[in-house]
Amino acid sequence: MKLYVSQRAPNPRRVQMFIAEKGIEGIAQENVDILQDQHRTPDYLAKSPLAKVPVLELDDGRALGESRAICSYLEALYPEPNLMGVDPVERAFIEAVDRQIETTLLIQIAHAARHTHPALAVLEQPQFPDYGRSQAEKAAATAAVFDRMLQQQEWMAGSRFTIADITAFCALEFGRGLLKMTPAGMGLPTLQAWRDKVAARPSSKAG
Repeated sequence: MKLYVSQRAPNPRRVQMFIAEKGIEGIAQENVDILQDQHRTPDYLAKSPLAKVPVLELDDGRALGESRAICSYLEALYPEPNLMGVDPVERAFIEAVDRQIETTLLIQIAHAARHTHPALAVLEQPQFPDYGRSQAEKAAATAAVFDRMLQQQEWMAGSRFTIADITAFCALEFGRGLLKMTPAGMGLPTLQAWRDKVAARPSSKAG
């Protein structure tokens, strides 16, 4: 198998971190420079018609897109250590939190960066800086919700580390790198402590 990734992009990093947490070996990785439009070449579009990263190319030549779909596939192949739930109830609740993080915090931070950071203008034409700033404000409000949630539980989806923590960490790290946005800077000490705990895991260096 081969995983197509892009440096510093949050979604490929989610899969890379998932692979690292599971200790999966033998998956080759190839960087796609989206700032140089490599995701729009005919060869890559044949794998990802919407020009998105990441993509996992299977041994039979088929290409699987979408970060969570890739992780679900890998979880089925390599069920331990479990990161997506051990029974129907836990799987449902982990997926719910993971999707909530993805569709709020991650997207808000991504839109804020794509519409305000000069280096990402090549990816977002036209950029709308006012929209980007409003998304950054919404991301801060969303982060505060997760800060309060973490005051009641150790990890994003409950009592143990899961894929939801990976998604949240990659979202926050993307914001830290491009927007200088940190939980501490937003006055969210619980979220910052959680972030630092995840950053101490070896998998955080993946990507």
